[in-house]
Amino acid sequence: MAATAVRYLRSAGAPTAMDAPPRHRRPALRTVRDDERAPAVDGAEFRRVLGHFASGVTIVTALDEDGPTGFACQSFASLSLDPPLVVFMVARTSTTWPRIAQAGRFCVNVLGAEQDELCRAFAVSGADKFAGVTWDPAPATGSPRLPDAPAWVDCVISAVHTGGDHLIVVGRVEALGTATGGAGTAGGSGTAGESGTAEGPATAGGGPLLFHQGRFGRFSPR
Repeated sequence: MAATAVRYLRSAGAPTAMDAPPRHRRPALRTVRDDERAPAVDGAEFRRVLGHFASGVTIVTALDEDGPTGFACQSFASLSLDPPLVVFMVARTSTTWPRIAQAGRFCVNVLGAEQDELCRAFAVSGADKFAGVTWDPAPATGSPRLPDAPAWVDCVISAVHTGGDHLIVVGRVEALGTATGGAGTAGGSGTAGESGTAEGPATAGGGPLLFHQGRFGRFSPR
């Protein structure tokens, strides 16, 4: 019966399932011509221009079976309020990142205005960055929490995405606190604006450490 029906439809000029073209055809592929390529962006110029964007400075730490580890990080930001997520970027060539990834958790230590030397120590690759540095375990993950940091955010790794020559690491916040305001669980305090970032009083003790055009600086309220 099915074959008879198909023959009838074909004789009437009606399309059948066997005659229908594929719904999605693969587009024709060709080589991109040189005049169609996006102009290359010089790496030095990229750094120079993006250096006009001032940022805070953090030290991302973790604790694995070999002990404490960490690195200085500018590319840190809040990502989501519900659930509470933060994000930082790390170079694929980082020797510290594999240890943080293995630990599966980390603590972000937000640096204060007087902690530029601490930042420089953690920016050196291959050195014993914790030599002479005291720390205590963050409450949720045990990751190193550095002394005198104005704020800290204790996290477990939620996701890792690729981003060119860097990795985009998303952390779910398990606990957080400030040097002056104590500690709390994620989502327990603070308000958020449309950007999703927490808003609160200015940091005490000299304010945050800032980085702009290759130099450290401090915040001065207007």
